[in-house]
Amino acid sequence: MNNQLIDEAAKVIPDTKFLINVISRRVRQLSAGSRAMVEVEPRMDYADIALAEVIQGKLAAKPILTEAAE
Repeated sequence: MNNQLIDEAAKVIPDTKFLINVISRRVRQLSAGSRAMVEVEPRMDYADIALAEVIQGKLAAKPILTEAAE
């Protein structure tokens, strides 16, 4: 994983645990055959692709609040 991409994605999704969940879910989707929503450069792994998608606003997510959290 590219540390620069992590830092940039953390600006978009500042909650570290939530960012990890978003990236891991997207990595599973990409490894199962989903197409990347950004241009893939050489040496990019699935995590880098997912981070780039977050940074470019192609992948958006928001946490689901449960009744206990409200």
